[in-house]
Amino acid sequence: MKVNCLGCGYKVDLADAYDDYEGPIKCFACGSIMEIATQEGSIRAVSFLTDVPLSSVVVGGQRREMGKKKSVS
Repeated sequence: MKVNCLGCGYKVDLADAYDDYEGPIKCFACGSIMEIATQEGSIRAVSFLTDVPLSSVVVGGQRREMGKKKSVS
């Protein structure tokens, strides 16, 4: 089962141990902590516990400035 991070969109891959789970998970890409509830391998609820400012998201080893538009020349 995979859960899309609410902070950065990264797909957090959860093992079968999370098929019937209620509690926190952490996004490995941005560090956001989400509260999830699953039942029989299906996601019932996802919400933020904490989030990391988008300006501090690191993708592929590089810091990405989110929310800023690139200028096209």
